Amino acid sequence: MSVHNLKTKPQVDAIQQAKIHLAAANRLAVLDDLHEGIDNHFTMAVPGTKDRYLILPFGLHWSEARASDMIVFNEKGETLEGDGIVELSAQCIHAPVHRITGANVVLHTHQNWAVTLNMLQDNRLLPASQTAAFFHGLIAYDDTYTGTADFLSEGERLAHAIGDKKILFMKNHGVLVVGDTVAQAYKRLYKLERVCRAQVLAMSTGKPIQILSEEVIAAVQKPPVDDRHTRAGRDNLYFEAMMRVLDRELPGYAD
Repeated sequence: MSVHNLKTKPQVDAIQQAKIHLAAANRLAVLDDLHEGIDNHFTMAVPGTKDRYLILPFGLHWSEARASDMIVFNEKGETLEGDGIVELSAQCIHAPVHRITGANVVLHTHQNWAVTLNMLQDNRLLPASQTAAFFHGLIAYDDTYTGTADFLSEGERLAHAIGDKKILFMKNHGVLVVGDTVAQAYKRLYKLERVCRAQVLAMSTGKPIQILSEEVIAAVQKPPVDDRHTRAGRDNLYFEAMMRVLDRELPGYAD
């Protein structure tokens, strides 16, 4: 088993593991078509700190992300470790969101189907499928696009908008997802794009959409009935599998 396996990695320290997982997430976003080349941002708090963040330096394509490329920056936008700089909007969005919400991982994209839904006047995600039901109650909505994020105050505004939710729908802009681990946050981001696509396709038929009842939604969201696979365990298994896909199709992220 490769060194980045989520279960068997005692020889990899927490910071190195964080860099590997963040690089893997960047590359997975290319395979999953969630990226915009060198734009958008994935960040993670440096393990053991609250005010230092890992990010791929601006200018590198996400498909070439490596653990050794990751830089450490602070809310002032200073590069504390590594070579390269943090892009301005990444600094202004992510640092305040980390600081105010306490999120360990923050992922922001302009992924196609989520943006499509967020271009509509009514951009609410409907609990109309099993997967969509998992997101019910986890999404906050920012309905006022104010332009590019050039100041920390914009990140603070977005942080207050997301509050204690896990996902922020950004009208006319994109989405922002937070999580405790890269595995958890990236799986949320990937699944979110799938349900946004399904909803847009269903809406395009022009036929009524069947919404799940509150009782069914609650049943879907209940903890697993046994302890074979916890939610966190499923997140880890998913990310392990996707890193194996990367090992075959886009290797080198752990370098």
